[in-house]
Amino acid sequence: MIKNLTTFWSCSSVCSLLVAANQAAGSSPANWPQFRGSNSQGVADAEKPPVEFGPDKALLWKTPLPSGVSSPSIWGDRIFVTAFDQAAQKLETLCLERKTGTVLWRKDAPPHEIEKVHEVSSPANASPATDGERVLVHFPKYGLVAYSMEGSVAWSKPLPAAKVDFGAGTSPAVLDKMLVVRVQAEAGPYMLAVRCEDGETVWKAADACYADGWATPITWRENGRAVVGVRSFGQFNVLDALTGTNVWWLSGIPMSSCATPAVGEGVIFLTGTGVFGNRENVIPPPDFDDLLAKHDANKDGRLATDELPSTLLFVNRGTTSGAGSHSLGEMLRDGQHDNERSFNKAEWIKATKELFQDFNAGDFMKTAAFAVRAGGQGDATNRLVWSEPKGVPEVPSPLLYRGRVYYIKNGGIFSCRDLQTGKSLYDERVGAEGGYFASPVAADGKIYVASDRGAITVLKAGDTFTVLSRAELKETIMATPAIVDNKLYVRSAGYLWAFGK
Repeated sequence: MIKNLTTFWSCSSVCSLLVAANQAAGSSPANWPQFRGSNSQGVADAEKPPVEFGPDKALLWKTPLPSGVSSPSIWGDRIFVTAFDQAAQKLETLCLERKTGTVLWRKDAPPHEIEKVHEVSSPANASPATDGERVLVHFPKYGLVAYSMEGSVAWSKPLPAAKVDFGAGTSPAVLDKMLVVRVQAEAGPYMLAVRCEDGETVWKAADACYADGWATPITWRENGRAVVGVRSFGQFNVLDALTGTNVWWLSGIPMSSCATPAVGEGVIFLTGTGVFGNRENVIPPPDFDDLLAKHDANKDGRLATDELPSTLLFVNRGTTSGAGSHSLGEMLRDGQHDNERSFNKAEWIKATKELFQDFNAGDFMKTAAFAVRAGGQGDATNRLVWSEPKGVPEVPSPLLYRGRVYYIKNGGIFSCRDLQTGKSLYDERVGAEGGYFASPVAADGKIYVASDRGAITVLKAGDTFTVLSRAELKETIMATPAIVDNKLYVRSAGYLWAFGK
């Protein structure tokens, strides 16, 4: 599957590939070329975006957008986003002028099936990427499309349609002259690297472990070579950037793979939760006798699932709309609405024990934040530096910034750890409740976190918890902000906002 490899990968290409990885340590990218910027790390340290901002403060412009949860990518004076036109049931790519927010062009995706996604998501969930010459977009049910900076189609590459519960969601990553994307095909998932110039395949790495993953690939250099890291369902794999060969891996790690790993200082930092988030999201079932007294509508001495109120939760994810939470009745029906069941006391105790104790204690609900030393070979489980099992976010990616790792979870709980030792420096509430889906970003010694209720909290980076400001946009925020040219760009439910001086 390797085509023109010797010509394509010159020594200089490999070196420039690693510029993005080094930027995770703190140097500022000139642009914001993909999800979370350079190497998907969320850091633009030389930039100075505003600290005080909002609908009536430091607002440069505000442009209406169709729905979508993909994040903006930026190159020069252009901003790129994908969006979903609900009325027409079509996906599209938009280009905006960065200085004014004017829409310069918008192009429909090639005709294809619209994928089904999670209730909090959107078919426009994969962020576009750019190499400065092309805009590279992944539509999981179609494949790849490359547009010129002026909006004409440079090339397209149909791929097997993704087949993933809750939608594919992973964004493509530009690594020098190559685009790396996860193809979650029903017949067999694989990682694919193509040339940005023409879409020609560089390598294809097929492995069942690449199924059900929503993280974006990242890169760094170890043992004299460039590598690509891929977080998947219960796995983390490191591939040779030249060939796609699997160099080392971690298995048996937490199942959820929404968060893109952070990399720097010779360490890769990962987070992962269970299929229902953290174990503390699971609520102990109430006493049978108490429930029977309140809800036995037909007085038959049994509890039926249709007698249980929908407000009686088994899983509470803490999101604003209740998205991702599950009622106890739903879980006892095994997720099937027409599979009504009833229980006497002994049956209730057995069924709820299986749910709460056995399932919640098992591998499907394993949760951890952990650091692993780079440079492994084969199974690298013995290279774990440290780990902790609690307080881990389910969706937002961690932020590695100035020797510390930061992460935000639902409810607005913000954590800071020493990267090398795992020492807990603090766990504090930022004062803005709700769900957290957008990932934190950093610049100029400050960290920006956004809640699904539209609150953006600015915190001071460092070992002491300090809130500097809060902006209330009063619009749902699911997408990760972008930072370029001392400005902050935020996508909300209906707008793209630009804040700056």
